Amino acid sequence: MGVSSLGMGSGVLNQDLLDQLYNADKASRITPIDKDILAQKKKKDDLELIDATMTNLIDSVNAINSHTLYTERAVDVTGSAVEVTADLNTDEQDFTLEVTQLATKQVEESGSFSSKTDTIANMSGNMNLNIDGEDFEIPYTSTTTLDDLRKSINNIAGDKVNATIVKLGDEDYRLFLSSVDTGTNQDITLTDKNVPFGLKDTKLTDDLTVISQAQNAKFKINSQEVERQSNSVDDLITGVHIKLKDIGTSDVSIKQDKDAILDKVDSFVEKYNAAISQLNEMTKTSMDEDERGTFSNESTIKSLKRTLVNLLDTIGGDAGSMTDFGFDVSKDGTLSVNKTVFKDKLTQSSKNVESFFSGGMFAKDDGTTIEVTNGAFTQMAQKIEQYTKYNATLDQYKTSLNENIVALNKRRESALERLNSKYETLKKQFAAYDIMISKLNNASSSFTQMIKAQSKDD
Repeated sequence: MGVSSLGMGSGVLNQDLLDQLYNADKASRITPIDKDILAQKKKKDDLELIDATMTNLIDSVNAINSHTLYTERAVDVTGSAVEVTADLNTDEQDFTLEVTQLATKQVEESGSFSSKTDTIANMSGNMNLNIDGEDFEIPYTSTTTLDDLRKSINNIAGDKVNATIVKLGDEDYRLFLSSVDTGTNQDITLTDKNVPFGLKDTKLTDDLTVISQAQNAKFKINSQEVERQSNSVDDLITGVHIKLKDIGTSDVSIKQDKDAILDKVDSFVEKYNAAISQLNEMTKTSMDEDERGTFSNESTIKSLKRTLVNLLDTIGGDAGSMTDFGFDVSKDGTLSVNKTVFKDKLTQSSKNVESFFSGGMFAKDDGTTIEVTNGAFTQMAQKIEQYTKYNATLDQYKTSLNENIVALNKRRESALERLNSKYETLKKQFAAYDIMISKLNNASSSFTQMIKAQSKDD
């Protein structure tokens, strides 16, 4: 605050006294504003938590609200002969696959070379590699080695053939050609276009030996014989992808993925209960300030809580209610679902579950059908989004809090400026009064000494 010499003259109007007065004034004028700012910031931070929780909730609602969820398929396969996956909305069905022969690749082996660096030709020329009816021209020169040829084949025909060199023994190197694909059409031929002066010998042409003969896959579906060039079969049943793995028989069952639906329901219940628990805590009323919730007196947040609590009673319409599908709300507002009831509903009519939750034609018990324009979770999403959408209630409340914080900071700045100005003036006044008191004390001291001196003379 200021003048360190303040009070030296009188010993009364000193800096300590001025500081005490300043701090008392600050406590009554500035501290309440600081508390209001902290309270508003606490609300802002807690509102961010609510916003995040509500975002999680609306995501879980939208997941169940999606019609795609009800088109997911679960595939059950017994036996190890095949692997099967199914696209969305594939027909539910059961079938048996009996694999009698797997598709294989064509593998051919050259004659023996003493080293992979052996040259393969006497002059420049070209070889023709044919596979699956497609020709590839492979050039060579008098300096081309066996390893150079391997690289050249892979660079030119690598999409159809894999070329490798294998050392079978001392000075016994072989070029192996393997088809990339399977099936009987994968026969590999290698011919010299510069016969008889190109290649040194016939190790790469006439001496090619078939190590593995390419063959088609053969299997039966429900006893009907089928043949395919590949072990990956995508064209047998629409939306079904089959990978033949081993000789043997497998039973396949494709059904609606009810577990995926139940997982989404569980996620919704979890997110709903997290939101309710958080809102219960933050709107809690109490005479004890430490126990009182941040939004105990805030109508916006209490209204959001009421909306969530009343959701199950306000959605559904003519198609029924959430309780019909196993949902129930306890006294504390938390939600639960009876999975047995829910699964029974899915078994009875998956389409009805989809229509009730997401919209569609709903078949009633009396045999009539009604169109559900907005399913239960569509209605739920609409009610929640009144608070959570961009520039909706929570966004507006957040804006209000930010404006309050800005206004309080300006108010604090102004109040502090006035307080400091007041005490700058008071400090000057104290200094002036201190000088006056000091002069009076000095005058009084001189007068006293004069009287004492006069008394001695008498």
